[in-house]
This record gives sequence, structure tokens and C-alpha cells, in this order.
Amino acid sequence: MGALGELEAEIMGLVWRNGEPLSVRSLTDALNARRPLAYTTVMTVTERLRAKGWLTREKDGRSYRYSAVRSAEDYTAELMEQALDTSADRTGALLRFVDRLDAAEAAALRDALKRGGRA
Repeated sequence: MGALGELEAEIMGLVWRNGEPLSVRSLTDALNARRPLAYTTVMTVTERLRAKGWLTREKDGRSYRYSAVRSAEDYTAELMEQALDTSADRTGALLRFVDRLDAAEAAALRDALKRGGRA
């Protein structure tokens, strides 16, 4: 699906952290705590995220509430996959990444590999 733009990532972050469907108004209010954005801008980007398959919506009165289709972890894993794909030496890049893991992360990776790589 590709990397998210800055505002797309902010919106998805809010949806992922909230865990419940959010309205465009709720998203706009939360985003405006950091920087001024027009409601229509947030609505447009939210609808683009829906069209791209990141969000789903459900009717709530005269408006909609949006939920994530995929998890933040799925998104991060996809970005990591894309980063590995840019390397001429995918194995070397992966080994460099593993060298940077702390002990707990390395243990979690070992456990996942023992289970066949499935979470």
C-alpha cells in the first residue's frame, strides 16, 4: 500500500491509538491541538485513506465514523519490507537491523522464528 503522507500518518495514528471509530470532527479537533487544519482538509484526507483501503466507515447519524482496516503493526511491517526491498543486499540489511535490536526484541524475534514466523 505504500508509505503514508504526513497528515495521513497523523490521522491513522489517532485512529490506531483510539481503538474506537472516530468522526472527522473528532479527528479535526485532535489534530487542531497541534496545528490548525480545516475540517474539509481532514475530511478529504480521511476519505482518501478509505479509498486506499486504510480506513472503513460506518454511518453515525448524518456523518460517519472511521476505523482502521489494518493495524499499526501491519503498516510498520510493510514499511520494513519496502526498506529491505530497496537494498542490493537484503540479507545484509536484515542482519544490520537485527544487530540493533535490544535483548527483549531479539528474544521476541527468536520466539517468532521458532513458531514459524507467525505472530
